[in-house]
Amino acid sequence: MSRLLAAALTVVVAALLALGAALGIVALLEATPEQPNTPLITYEQTDQGS
Repeated sequence: MSRLLAAALTVVVAALLALGAALGIVALLEATPEQPNTPLITYEQTDQGS
């Protein structure tokens, strides 16, 4: 019975650890500031009227 209890406890601890790591990663990703969406290359607009 003690092996079954140890296995169940290991599964619970592993699940809690995985959940904590996932929540920590999400928190880190949300904490980073959003990067500005500026283009690297810009083209000049020339007016070529017809």
